[in-house]
Amino acid sequence: MSILTVQNVVHGFGGRTILDDVSFRLLKGEHVGLIGANGEGKSTFLNIITGSLHPDAGKVEWCNRITTGYLDQHTAMEKGKSIRDILRTAFTHMFDLERDILSLYDDMADADPAALDAMMDDVGEIQGELEHSGFYTLDARIEEVANGLGLGEIGLERDVSELSGGQRSKVLLTKLLLENPLILILDEPTNFLDDRHISWLKGFLRDYPNAFILVSHDIPFLNDVVNVIYHMENASLTRYTGSYEQFRAMYDLKRQQVQTAFDKQQKEIDRLEDFIARNKARVATTNMAKSRQKKLDKMEIISVTKDKAKPSFRFPEARTPGRVIVQTKELVIGYEEALTCPLSLLLERGQKVALRGVNGLGKTTLMNTLLGILPPLSGSVDRDPYAVPGHFIQESARKNNRTALEEIWHEFPSMGNGEVRSALAKCGLTTEYITTQMMVLSGGENAKVRLCSLMLRNSNWLLLDEPTNHLDQDAKEELSRALQAFNGTILLVCHEPEFYQDWVTDVWNAENWTTKVV
Repeated sequence: MSILTVQNVVHGFGGRTILDDVSFRLLKGEHVGLIGANGEGKSTFLNIITGSLHPDAGKVEWCNRITTGYLDQHTAMEKGKSIRDILRTAFTHMFDLERDILSLYDDMADADPAALDAMMDDVGEIQGELEHSGFYTLDARIEEVANGLGLGEIGLERDVSELSGGQRSKVLLTKLLLENPLILILDEPTNFLDDRHISWLKGFLRDYPNAFILVSHDIPFLNDVVNVIYHMENASLTRYTGSYEQFRAMYDLKRQQVQTAFDKQQKEIDRLEDFIARNKARVATTNMAKSRQKKLDKMEIISVTKDKAKPSFRFPEARTPGRVIVQTKELVIGYEEALTCPLSLLLERGQKVALRGVNGLGKTTLMNTLLGILPPLSGSVDRDPYAVPGHFIQESARKNNRTALEEIWHEFPSMGNGEVRSALAKCGLTTEYITTQMMVLSGGENAKVRLCSLMLRNSNWLLLDEPTNHLDQDAKEELSRALQAFNGTILLVCHEPEFYQDWVTDVWNAENWTTKVV
């Protein structure tokens, strides 16, 4: 049974066709992976099926009585509310029923016998629904899912206004899973999760009895949880049954078959055109030439999909620094409370270090303290005077109205228009993205603009906080290659071990020095 049907949807933006005659169906219980390169229109498609964006043409039909849950990472959360308060809103309808029961109890005091019997029936009905829905074990359910995604380590009584963007995303994901809708719609849910919590989410989705649509560039995660792939490319959407690996094999075979047919047809076209050119002017052979021309005119020309422009990353190096890039002595980091025991760390020239550990242990805080952005709670940080850092932050400003072009110009005002466009093009950004506002760009394009900024500065020490978030597979592979080729020092936070395991020299585990219970 189809619970969502999309027919012949067309949508464009600023003269660019994003979706062209796209059709889609979601069957009961299907676990769908929606994939495609950065900027192909996956988020636009999700916005259309959830009703937040109207297509230029086509229709979207949902089955009746379907509940959907969409992981929208831009949802605002009210200051003064705790994480637990937000999670309890997943069960608002149950609390409304509880209030109805209490109201009925109050009304029973003044009711006549007939009304009292009706009220008792209502109370029994509501009570049965609450018990069937597990209302009286809600707190246990909240803690189970919250702990599975790492919110217990943050503290469920924490005010949501104090949370980072990644922590807010965790809260929204946890609330969504607690709502248990008939259809889950998840856009990059693993971006702010570490290995342990990704593993928990993987198990949850693998066993999820209802349907979901998942957008993710985390291939191992995607491969383990989906049974249908929809591939978005060149404004079209193609359905494949099976895992990501099975899709990849079928996609490569299909491309190879189309290329073979294209090559064969081009040879035939060349042969016909050559015959027509040599024989159309001669009286004896003009009819044969016309016959070949008719055959050529009727031929359905095979087109080959052009490969998208792939990014090319290179991080220019500053002068060689001393042997020790940064050294800490009895360093304690944190804000109001200590996040670590005293640390004596040594980062030497040429080291490439992956900083790992579950979320909330202070990995980003450590980076900011080593850079001098945050003061230490105690201890000292000694940096080489010739260390030139290049810093990639995990989140960009949400309400950035500058275009990608203006963003680079803002940082490098002496560059010419052509130079900026060329630099952005090297990162895989085509003209339509270069002139698009940062806040409108997809997460992957936004990250590429920020990587472009990093590539325009000489550095000998790269500090990268989750640089793979939102990036498609081609961009990840190129970034991994570029970091391996970089001769300077690297300190990397990344929740994808397969991205860095072939080239890092050391792994620092924040779980070894945290003051928290892990």
